[in-house]
Amino acid sequence: MKRALGVSVYPDHSDMEQDKTYLKKAAACGFTRIFMSMLEVTEGKEAVKKKFQELIGYAKGLGFETILDVVPSLFDELEISYDDLTFFYELGADGIRLDAGFDGNKEAKLTYNPYDLAIELNMSNDVAYLDNILTYEANKPFLYGCHNFYPQEGTALPYDFFEKCSVRFKNKGIRTAAFVTSQVGTIGPWDINDGLPTLESHRHLPIDVQAKHFFATGLIDDVIIGNAYASDEELEALGQLNRYQLEFSITFTEMVNVVEKTIALDEQHFRRGDITDLMARSTEVRKKYKDVANPVHDNEQEFQAGDIVIGNDGFGKYKNELQVVLQPHKDTRKNKIGSITADERMLLEFIKPWTKFRLKEK
Repeated sequence: MKRALGVSVYPDHSDMEQDKTYLKKAAACGFTRIFMSMLEVTEGKEAVKKKFQELIGYAKGLGFETILDVVPSLFDELEISYDDLTFFYELGADGIRLDAGFDGNKEAKLTYNPYDLAIELNMSNDVAYLDNILTYEANKPFLYGCHNFYPQEGTALPYDFFEKCSVRFKNKGIRTAAFVTSQVGTIGPWDINDGLPTLESHRHLPIDVQAKHFFATGLIDDVIIGNAYASDEELEALGQLNRYQLEFSITFTEMVNVVEKTIALDEQHFRRGDITDLMARSTEVRKKYKDVANPVHDNEQEFQAGDIVIGNDGFGKYKNELQVVLQPHKDTRKNKIGSITADERMLLEFIKPWTKFRLKEK
């Protein structure tokens, strides 16, 4: 399944023109999805309709798919019914996210709505909710899954629980989404906003590292920024992200030479299938560069997890093999050429047998 980037907007807490400016910048950076909150609607049906039609119409012109976040109280407020989704179709929405669950049969019926609106489910529960819906023969292409976000510090999901919840959806072939948080965005649905991540471990990380982590798990198709407004720099960082393979940011040592930089940055790396605990070995490069000299440097210290090393002239047939260090060790036949940035070392566990990865200078 192709992967997408998304942003969130909160029309009842923001300015229409600022929202449009934000969406225009996001579109230029390759974003194609919007989470749009309707949780705070209080203005009456016609005023709501006019405002959301304008913003969603503008977003459509930029190529966005818009999913509206709705709650049962909204249906009462606007005097509409789950049995008739015409109102959301008239707004121009592409789908609705159900904040509350029904009996399974109800959700399945909703996926057959005449407007082909996607029905998005809450993924942040490790229960058989999805299985129940699928037993009622839901229209799977129109069934999405999306995790919650958590505005209060300390309340977002731990990774192991997130993984269990996500596997339930991914194993059924459902499109999945989760939230990362901007470090500068201040707008969300509530008056508390300590960031809006799905994972607690992400709350204070750079936004591109959060997204790299989600994509590395293989469990999340769409990564959405939970709070608004992310900075231009954050949007650009996500837009430049490699969504389909691990790409580590590295800082080089002062003594790194031209051949080592070329091996590190210009080649497609993958971990050998017959793995070792000590390091992840990218061995094909040594064949290509077997006749290129690589003098000794930075080879006396103990290498640490996250260091990048390359075999030097003293390493025989293993000269110019690139390795990502996973456990501390010493070997003078290897040169340390750099290190993966500290925030990204959490991604080392995702270098599995045959995992493809690239290196990019920080």
